Parts: sequence; structure tokens; C-alpha cells
Amino acid sequence: MTKGRPAPVLETGRLRLRGWRREDFRPYHAILQHPDVHRYFGPEPMGQEECWRRICAAIGNWELNGFGTMAVEAKDDGRLLGNVGMFTAWRDFDPQFGDEPEMGWIMAAETHGTGMAREACEAVLAWAEATLEPTPIWAIISDGNAPSFGLARKLGFNALHNIDYHGPTTVLQRPAWKPRENR
Repeated sequence: MTKGRPAPVLETGRLRLRGWRREDFRPYHAILQHPDVHRYFGPEPMGQEECWRRICAAIGNWELNGFGTMAVEAKDDGRLLGNVGMFTAWRDFDPQFGDEPEMGWIMAAETHGTGMAREACEAVLAWAEATLEPTPIWAIISDGNAPSFGLARKLGFNALHNIDYHGPTTVLQRPAWKPRENR
């Protein structure tokens, strides 16, 4: 049984989060080429093939899970700024958490230090708490990525343990929120 639903449109003061479009491919690939963006994904920038697969996986997560990642654009001019949301990745390490959502964010270098990643992530979490059943949310962050660790802490994630996943990586978890009737 599929849980399909389209990505919602979420708006914050400066941002619009929306479903991916075909025309997002080249601007998103350009974001992923910047050294300040790709340095935590590996020594080389992400290729076009992997970028395209990630966009397709984002769209597929909405169909299969009822949640996924969204394109993040500037409200004032529609410029693509990044990718934020929840997904399942079935990563090849323990503990396996493919049945529960994983959260991720990748934002353009020009947004680093502006609070836009936090703004976008908080919008996604508010949507999840209003729409989904309570569940833990997972994240993985490459060791050394101090800004993402700081954001994860502000979003309520706790570091659980370290693994070797394409280099030293920390597994984090945000506890399930309380059901609406118990808030």
C-alpha cells in the first residue's frame, strides 16, 4: 500500500519549500559543486548522475512514504537555495533505521551562517508534527561539520554513536514528538 502524497508548499519569512521540478536539476547540481557544500560528502563534488538520482529519490519518497525532501527557494526571487526534508535511505550500517525517517539538509554556500537552514528545517519539523504519526527522526553528520552539528542540536537531535560511513560519521536521533492529543 502506498502512502503517496505530493510535497506540500511550506513558507517561512524568507523561504518557500516545495516539491522538486525537472528544472531544479542544473541549479542544484551547481550548488553541490561548491567546495563549502561538497566537502562533507567526499573529496570530490557530486556528479550529475548522483545528483539526478537524489532528486528522483526525493520525489519517490513522497510517493512511497508520504514524506520526502523539498527544494528550498528564496521567496523574493525564486532562486534555488538547497534541499531540506525527511527521507528513507536504508543505509548500510547498524543500527538500521530505514523504517523511520532520516532528516537532511544541503544548502547553498551563500546561505551558510544566515539561519536559512534552521528556518527550513523548523518548517519541515512543524509540518511533520502536524501531519505524521509521532516517530523518531534520524540524521547522520560527517565528523568535522560543526555547523550541521550545531543546527542538529538546535533542532533537538542527540548524538548516539560514531561509525565509519564514507569517513568518520556520527549517527543522531531526534526523539518522537508527543501525539497531538497529549500536547
